[in-house]
Amino acid sequence: MRYEEIDTPVPRDNEVRIRVHAASVNAGDWHLLRADPFLVRLAFGLFKPKVNILGADLAGTVESVGQKVTQFAPGDAVFGDISPRGFGAFAEYACAPESLIAIKPENLSFSEAAAVPAAGVTALQALRDSGRIRPGENVLVNGASGGVGSYAVQIAKALGAEVTGVCSTRNLDHVRTLGADKVIDYTREDFTQAGALYDLIHAANGDLPIDAYRRALRPGGRYVMSGGATRQFYQAALRGPWISMTSKVRMGSMLVKPNQSDLVVLREFLESGKVKPVIDRSYPLAEVPDAIRYMENEHAQGKIIIRVADGD
Repeated sequence: MRYEEIDTPVPRDNEVRIRVHAASVNAGDWHLLRADPFLVRLAFGLFKPKVNILGADLAGTVESVGQKVTQFAPGDAVFGDISPRGFGAFAEYACAPESLIAIKPENLSFSEAAAVPAAGVTALQALRDSGRIRPGENVLVNGASGGVGSYAVQIAKALGAEVTGVCSTRNLDHVRTLGADKVIDYTREDFTQAGALYDLIHAANGDLPIDAYRRALRPGGRYVMSGGATRQFYQAALRGPWISMTSKVRMGSMLVKPNQSDLVVLREFLESGKVKPVIDRSYPLAEVPDAIRYMENEHAQGKIIIRVADGD
């Protein structure tokens, strides 16, 4: 990766150009950078990446709008996940269709707002859409201290569930502060062998065989994989549908679908205080490679922020 000057992007008719104040790093950035899993190459370039500028999440100020834009005007503070447009958030300016952004929550800084879109929408869709969460259910979040997991714990609680968070020893207190009713240290206890059964398991991280997750589901239970090791990804995608057809549980993976309406749902949670962003650390724009390296090699506690503009 190189830090260099490029031309300022020009918005299309249905797009806005955003002066980026802050962005955040997601697992998708280093999956794309490393082409891991290998299937990434089929969509984003077989021998070299098609994407020149990484970065999905951003928060910033609308600088100009295309001729067909109706929802936003210059000066609006916005946030969103622009990955469907081809990424590009790790830059001073980025363009995005108005359908991918929303007005920034009033009570959040730009850095806090940049920590929300991809991880928050992934957690929301995994629980609400793929997991069909219902009030009063017992929900387990594996990887509860990470970017997606931190939101999953809070959203599940906001939706009325009893939540168990699985994380490492150093993150136990952190996950409790997110609202988890119970916390399991995976370095000391294997929740799939403990005998407890759950209505919904959200694997936001981890590397467990799919049959282990299956043991921890009660009849009618659901397992949704949104992140974790490559093995976990392939098993959820390939074996999950077969298990769902031949047993009394439903298991599979999900892919996030960035959209404006879910950003609005999250904004309501954020402005009400039911959900709060969790930021591990931040880096200036010139140090994006170091930020991605930290995500790749460490267990981040929440989100990693890229500071782009001064004054946030």
